[in-house]
Amino acid sequence: MTDTKLTRVTDIDEALEAIVGIYERSAELARKIFEEGNYTDYRYVVYPQIVVDVKQWRPIDRSEPFGYVNEAGRYTATLSKPHLLRDYLHAQLTRLTDNYPCEVYVGPSAELIPPEYIRGIVGISEARRAGDGDGIIPRPTLDHVHDGIVDGDWEAFHGTSKPLFHFGPQRFDIACARIEHYTGIQVDSVQRFILFTNYAMHTSEFVSFGLSQLTDPDSRYTLLVLPSGRRITRQQAEHLDVAELDLGSNYQMPRYDLCTQEGDGITMINIGVGPSNAKTITDCLAVLRPEAWIMIGHCAGLDGRMRMGDLILGNAYQRQDHILNERITREIPIPAVPEIQRALEAAVKEIYGDDNSLMRTGTVLSTADRNWEWQTPRDLWEWLRGSTAAAVDMESCALATNGYRYRIPYGTLLSVSDLPLHAVPKLPAQAQAFYSNSKEAHVMCAVRAVEALASKPRRLHTRKLRRTIGEVPFR
Repeated sequence: MTDTKLTRVTDIDEALEAIVGIYERSAELARKIFEEGNYTDYRYVVYPQIVVDVKQWRPIDRSEPFGYVNEAGRYTATLSKPHLLRDYLHAQLTRLTDNYPCEVYVGPSAELIPPEYIRGIVGISEARRAGDGDGIIPRPTLDHVHDGIVDGDWEAFHGTSKPLFHFGPQRFDIACARIEHYTGIQVDSVQRFILFTNYAMHTSEFVSFGLSQLTDPDSRYTLLVLPSGRRITRQQAEHLDVAELDLGSNYQMPRYDLCTQEGDGITMINIGVGPSNAKTITDCLAVLRPEAWIMIGHCAGLDGRMRMGDLILGNAYQRQDHILNERITREIPIPAVPEIQRALEAAVKEIYGDDNSLMRTGTVLSTADRNWEWQTPRDLWEWLRGSTAAAVDMESCALATNGYRYRIPYGTLLSVSDLPLHAVPKLPAQAQAFYSNSKEAHVMCAVRAVEALASKPRRLHTRKLRRTIGEVPFR
């Protein structure tokens, strides 16, 4: 039985126009209500929903990485800010409806949008809200902010309908708000390929690359957004040098968006230090369904044959940071994503040439203890006994594990900055010399890798991150 509020659509573009329109009308009505004070109309400020009835299950091409269901039935999603996901939703709905006979419905949901999540509404105070509208205006609630679908909770997949998308609307909204809170700029310009770093020097190199691209008439990039909110166009870039720009930020995780018209450019974020930061930002970015994220940090090399500046391409993750153990148990292996590995290997060869001794693949051990090496020799022996780890860092395992958890391809390309087990600790003078010599090449390896992936995005649509159970049709 179809909800009478839902309208059947036969065209994917029509479906997307409808859900974007519902959301935008709801947001505009909310702004009007707060201007005029007619709170009773807030019952019409609702999120849009989309419903796909898969009429018949049938075998499909076994290479399909998404758009696949285990059985016929009703699949639903209640969405927020659908304009941010328009291209993604178009691709997912097209794939699903091509694979199976489907009926698609759109319409308003029964879930009200808290005004805190609607852009353009200001001055919402708890004191004023408590007495206004007799409870009609919803408050944000943690009851609807969870990862039950992502984490495969039984209840999420055994109701009257099954989930179509990974996130509920308030989970989506709070993630977008947190992205803006941590990075300082609006979520709208986040690109589909994301690079993470711990260092301002990497972001400076990235901005320098962005400016050079904007002045290249053949470049696909059209805009550079800085953490200050400044938006640098092609015309402006011709008269700028990175040394003249204020790249500082008052926010915790400065973000730099090198944008394309299609949104498949590169976002770089300085996430700071530690697995908690890595989890925090990826918990939020995951709602935008990026194509990939890659860490370009520094690490301690564990092999005495290594040298400062050597590169470690992570192909396994020894999780001793504990940050995601309750979500993904340590018994579950976190595999390397071959598509990312190959792109990074090719990029290193392009930047550094044929010197194979410079880079090695290996296990990355992540810890929450920055001073992990400050132990007795016997304690270090016991800690590392049996491990084949090539490097120790703090963020890679969290980023890889959350990529695995959220089904977002991930990778790690680290540069060796110290060899503490071999009498080469990280000291100020040596560190600064290393940073100066390695930063540009390190950044460009990651940039070239994601550019190669962006040129052929289908290569990233891997089946390796698809779950046996507890999976949704969308990527």
